[in-house]
Amino acid sequence: MGEKRYRYFAGLTGAQARWLDKMADQGLRLVRTEKLLYEFEPCGPGQYRYCVEFVGHKSRQDAEEYARFLEECGYRVFFKNINLNWNVGKTVARPWADPGGRIASNATTFNRELLIVEKENDGTPFQLHTTREDQADYYRTLRRPALYLFAVMTPMAVLLRSWAAGVFALAALAMLAWYQVALARLKKQGGLEE
Repeated sequence: MGEKRYRYFAGLTGAQARWLDKMADQGLRLVRTEKLLYEFEPCGPGQYRYCVEFVGHKSRQDAEEYARFLEECGYRVFFKNINLNWNVGKTVARPWADPGGRIASNATTFNRELLIVEKENDGTPFQLHTTREDQADYYRTLRRPALYLFAVMTPMAVLLRSWAAGVFALAALAMLAWYQVALARLKKQGGLEE
């Protein structure tokens, strides 16, 4: 019989992947996700490993093609939301996204911003981005929404004297700094072009 757990990770993909690995270590395999719900079935302890990737910048077609590619490579994939909006008919502008993903709705990538990827545990670390260039491209992709949020919220915080906008601006600045440090580390390791 399966188990249900309710969690919310927002955009913390690493924390979500670590939690899913911990659940797998306890003998629970992910079989279904919803807004807050994670449903598991019994498996051998440590039999599976998970990776969570942000795909909210892609068009629906590109995200689905990427998911199919991963499935063809032998992985199981689940789309997951990054936010908690419970409305129908929502449309969101994502100016930082790739062309085709800049307008997100329930019919495209809204509430399908994350991809949870599962593989059988073969004893090697689970990484979807294995080359430095691929990792750098992924960090640059993650940096774009943080840069947009910072650019929008900072003037709002100053001009409107809004502490809430200031909190969002600081959170975006922290994300920017983290991705910039990660990119600098990769550049130092392998001579990446910035």
